[in-house]
Amino acid sequence: MSGEFCDTNVLVYAYDQTASEKRDQARQLVERLWESGAGVISVQVLQELYVTLTRKVPARLSPENARSIVADLATWRVIEPAHEDVLVAIDASRRWKVSFWDAMILIAAGKAGVLTLWSEDLNDGQIYDGVVVRNPFRASG
Repeated sequence: MSGEFCDTNVLVYAYDQTASEKRDQARQLVERLWESGAGVISVQVLQELYVTLTRKVPARLSPENARSIVADLATWRVIEPAHEDVLVAIDASRRWKVSFWDAMILIAAGKAGVLTLWSEDLNDGQIYDGVVVRNPFRASG
């Protein structure tokens, strides 16, 4: 089963009222993933999204509103890490020279069998063990 993995930062922009033009771009991507059924995320993304929406964005959401968003996104295909994935991510973070948390996202995307990871935190176009990072906010052309 394929799909497209969405990193936390893209989802934050989609639901952050203060995100301006990035909000529109993120919402378009998220809507496409909803309509196509291609959306894939991980437990880590759900956790980070809740914390960010309730504590870190300028216009914080109520815990109830953030919970509702997380509950909706939990209907996407959700990848749950195993303890072995933590060890793989530790090694991968050193090999790829990325943070442990970014490595966990990349490992989850690989575990899901997706070809595309939507993120602004990693280099657009870079390939990590078959997963291509795409930045939805990068101007095409």
